[in-house]
Amino acid sequence: MAEADFSFLDPLTKAPGVEAAWIERVPGIDVVVDRDVALARLLPAHKAEVARRFGAPFWWRAEQVHGARVAWVPGAETKPAGDGLPVVPGVDGLITQAKGELLGIYVADCGAIWLADRRSGAVGLLHSGKKGTELGILATAVAAMRERFGTDPADLVGVLSPCIRPPHYEIDFAEQIVRQAEKAGIGEFRDVGCDTASDPGRFYSYRMEKGMTGRMLALIRCGSLA
Repeated sequence: MAEADFSFLDPLTKAPGVEAAWIERVPGIDVVVDRDVALARLLPAHKAEVARRFGAPFWWRAEQVHGARVAWVPGAETKPAGDGLPVVPGVDGLITQAKGELLGIYVADCGAIWLADRRSGAVGLLHSGKKGTELGILATAVAAMRERFGTDPADLVGVLSPCIRPPHYEIDFAEQIVRQAEKAGIGEFRDVGCDTASDPGRFYSYRMEKGMTGRMLALIRCGSLA
């Protein structure tokens, strides 16, 4: 898989031991199919890339129902997804303070939001498109990290992935997410600023490809000192 510039993730490394990654379009894989089949076809390439970057065979996955619920892992219940792999049901975000746990979120126009606590190394990873943004999943996750891990929002570093934006989408939910980050008191927040609908050679776009496409994969591994 070709290397790309993922320096936009560098702020996350300010948190102790945290590692993050972003897997874009995988060349040569036919994804003009529904979501579950596309994810199954992408799985071998994703597994190989996760092994290369993290040396890990497994990552936690959220069911991603366009809501605002967040689950703490490990310990959350799972169920099989349509592609046969386990997901945490009914949630669009995952948080952890368990050292070495790897979180994953799939997107194709929606935004992935990485969160890392510079003090403790606790992390979160969220799926935030139009609906999740309207429902305030970012604020929910920040509150959950505060409650579970004692995270001070001022210690958080956040990054918003490439996502669809105007003029290709009528709602600028990326701008809303940036405002929500400021309101939540997140100490440092970076919006990558890329439009997934503008570069089909690099990104999957649900809207531009009329729902028959693959998914990018956002990943973060906890480096918790707890």
